[in-house]
Amino acid sequence: MAPPKGTETILLAEDDINVRNLIKSVLEEYGYKVIEAVDGNDAIGKFRENKGRIQLALLDVIMPKKSGKEAYDQIRKISPDIRALFMSGYTADFIKKKEVMEKGLNFVFKPISPMELLKKIREALKK
Repeated sequence: MAPPKGTETILLAEDDINVRNLIKSVLEEYGYKVIEAVDGNDAIGKFRENKGRIQLALLDVIMPKKSGKEAYDQIRKISPDIRALFMSGYTADFIKKKEVMEKGLNFVFKPISPMELLKKIREALKK
């Protein structure tokens, strides 16, 4: 069963252009509007420019300049209620060792199927 289409605007922060383009095309195909960011600093800037429009930040954990978690912490200073979904191609053990994530945050591991990603995005938007 296909996930429901969305109408929300998502900030997509991913430093790998191929992964970013793939995720963007999946999201747009399912009705989401996407604002792209190439790293953590770019994510903060794009969020600041579009803060009234963004309902979800989809952040890669490990990115140049600022991690997804560091970017999220800054974004929450601008908009404390912003919903977020973090993603990483690294293992859970690596992420734990780096202490990048805290309990209670929404998290997915890459590679992830488009349907699973869309499902996780809907769940994060509903919380």
